[in-house]
Amino acid sequence: MGGVPSEDPIDRSERQLMEWERRTGALVDVLREKQVINTDELRRGIEAIPPDEYRRLGYYERWSSSLEILLVEKGLLTTREIDGRAAAVGERWG
Repeated sequence: MGGVPSEDPIDRSERQLMEWERRTGALVDVLREKQVINTDELRRGIEAIPPDEYRRLGYYERWSSSLEILLVEKGLLTTREIDGRAAAVGERWG
């Protein structure tokens, strides 16, 4: 977990980002640019993820989870709206 010492080695290998990971990064960039969120809020949302879930999630999955927390907190979307849109995208992308 961020800032917590670990004996596990850091994976420094290069890899190609998946499309959803690029889109998550772009969404974070747009929301920051529009001043909907800031870095501290994104970090707080990531730190709010329960430890077991945090360990299970990948880097961009944590960003995505934090975005959901923040957008719901700010009253911009509901969890139901986010889930519905995610399901629609999943059907479209297969």
